[in-house]
Amino acid sequence: MSRPSSAEPGRLRVAGVVPAAGASARMGTPKALLDAGGRSFVAAVVGALVGGGCHPVVVVTSRGQSEVRRRAEGAGALVLENPDPGEGPITSIRLALAALGQDVDGVALLPVDHPAVRAETVAALLEALDAAGGPLVLPTSGGHRGHPAIFHRRLFPELLDPGLEGGARTVVHRHIQEARIVDVDDPGVLADIDTPDAYRAVFGAVREP
Repeated sequence: MSRPSSAEPGRLRVAGVVPAAGASARMGTPKALLDAGGRSFVAAVVGALVGGGCHPVVVVTSRGQSEVRRRAEGAGALVLENPDPGEGPITSIRLALAALGQDVDGVALLPVDHPAVRAETVAALLEALDAAGGPLVLPTSGGHRGHPAIFHRRLFPELLDPGLEGGARTVVHRHIQEARIVDVDDPGVLADIDTPDAYRAVFGAVREP
């Protein structure tokens, strides 16, 4: 993978990572292809990360998701295929980290079922990572933590640890006292849209774009 360029001299280089290899069992249809106000979930999530300053943005899909790949690439993402996503999103995160190697200073993890996050929110979180010097940045809205979570590269070994139980959430809990918490005016950070009811609450009737 080619070395990403910084948005500004001296800024940390932060990649976006979108785990999108799940079976969407609770939704009953592929979440990545659902409509998020005129574009697919995967395009909306990639757009927020790219617009917020992440480079590159890596979407991890499962086998046979050619339409998800097409839409992710059309939105400006690189796409990796997870051959065995059964253990959950952490397997996709590890694939992305392995592909990124030494090229980035951090990653912004944004699940594909959070399509309402705004690019300005991502930008504010990246600025906080620059300013805080800590290992972790998290957004809150209305007093509740949401997504994306921004991990400095010094936490990568923990995310890559094959003995890790609980995935990225465990790493967040380990370092919550060191985290920079950023209050944002963006309810999208809390909008985890993984069921038809959750979709209807945000977008109305479930539909593909």
